[in-house]
Amino acid sequence: MGISTHILDTALGRPAAGVPIVLARMTNNDWSLINDATTDQDGRCKYLLPATRILQSGTYRVRFETAAYYRQHQLEGLYPYIEIVFTVTDCEQHYHIPLLLTANGYTTYRGS
Repeated sequence: MGISTHILDTALGRPAAGVPIVLARMTNNDWSLINDATTDQDGRCKYLLPATRILQSGTYRVRFETAAYYRQHQLEGLYPYIEIVFTVTDCEQHYHIPLLLTANGYTTYRGS
């Protein structure tokens, strides 16, 4: 299984393409980089966890570099980045971490 994400810009009513993302895992009380990626034209990163990596239980962090996205669209955003920290307990499941984004707010949930 793996980790994926999808970003929708709810203010503009479209996917957030071109958002840099970093995936890290907590190891010995420190974050270890796993992968960096950028959302595609549909606002997705289907393989945030690389195919060469096995999903392990533990604490993960997805960091969305939203300032870069805001600059692309000449927006002033309140949050220069957004970090979502979550726990993987069942390595047989897929973890989809979506982000609903506006320049002044965001929300997330466990996707499928």
